[in-house]
Amino acid sequence: MASLRAGPLGIRNFRLLSAGQLASTIGDYCYAVALPWLVLSTHGSPVQLGGVLACYGIPRAALITVGGSLADRISPRRLMLFSDAGRCALTALFAIFAAAHVTSLAALGPVAALLGAGAALFMPASYAILPSLLSPRKLQAGNALYNAAVQGGTLLGPAIGGAVVAVAGPAQAFAIDAASYAVSAASLALIRDISLSGSRALESEAGRPAQERVTIWKLLARERVLQLILAVLVGANFAVTASFEVALPVLSHARFGPGGYGAIMACFGAASVVGTLTAARAGGLSKPAVVSASVFLIAALAVASVPVTHGLPGAATAMCVFGLVAGFGNVIFVTLIQRWAPPAMIGRVMGVVMLGSLGSFPVATAIAGTLARHLGPSPVFVISGTLLALAILAGLTQDQFRAFGAPSR
Repeated sequence: MASLRAGPLGIRNFRLLSAGQLASTIGDYCYAVALPWLVLSTHGSPVQLGGVLACYGIPRAALITVGGSLADRISPRRLMLFSDAGRCALTALFAIFAAAHVTSLAALGPVAALLGAGAALFMPASYAILPSLLSPRKLQAGNALYNAAVQGGTLLGPAIGGAVVAVAGPAQAFAIDAASYAVSAASLALIRDISLSGSRALESEAGRPAQERVTIWKLLARERVLQLILAVLVGANFAVTASFEVALPVLSHARFGPGGYGAIMACFGAASVVGTLTAARAGGLSKPAVVSASVFLIAALAVASVPVTHGLPGAATAMCVFGLVAGFGNVIFVTLIQRWAPPAMIGRVMGVVMLGSLGSFPVATAIAGTLARHLGPSPVFVISGTLLALAILAGLTQDQFRAFGAPSR
């Protein structure tokens, strides 16, 4: 208990943030189970599912740098609160559509697009707020605990969502998601406004105006390592999106049912919690970027093996492996970026990084939906695993990428 009080969990604002995100993630994964079942169970096709997901992904990708810029100019907490309040209302509308069996792209698409816009505002701010709550010494442990809370939601959410969809239908699962946004908004409202604290306090007021004049695009143009990070993220997340957002629900719908899909995602969430908590004790790595990237080669193998494993236990095992290494690698890499970014520009840097992560989402879902329809979901997993491995190996061939975050000699 003394160790917990001395660490990030000893900070009230951090506890509130983490608790709110746990609730929100549980709701998000109820939504993740409910949406494909709403579409596919009413004679919709994988292409239609890919279309709804693309409607969500396009504004999320287009506006995510706007979200990063707003996070730097206003309080990240306020931006997150605004986003959660809006998404609460929009998800409630999804629940109404599901109850009325409205599943057309014309109805679901615009609401999904607004939800994507809300996510674009929220995501960079959620990464920008942590360095303002925690000191640099506590940042990696804080990232690990914060991500563990989120991954705890990925453990509970799919199980709850799968059970609710199987017993009561998608409408109730969407209602749970709406309620979770309300809980998250309440937790953010209770956080005291902190404009300068943690690592941001390290920046002097004298240095701030000059740094503000450096735009994020100038920073991207002059920093080779940021260019390399974005290139790797685009390729890697294209692969992960295709397998997770389209191929896995289509495969589960055909073989395992909603309960099986929820169980697979719960296994992923449980392993992710273990991976993220392990990263809390992984400080002092001599080449953290190499370690973080290398574990994703194991993740690539796990993704490619999902369709060839033996039934539900094999698929769940493969997703456990993926969750374990992804949880570990993500915490290390996100912490490296937060420490590297200029304090006054951290929202914009995270916005650009999120753009690299999510910009391929609409294209990946559309292509994966088409491939899954014509070839089945199994080849999509193999293609995705191969692309993920190639993206990581390409980054590891570059000296600046390998040296990112390594202690200076």
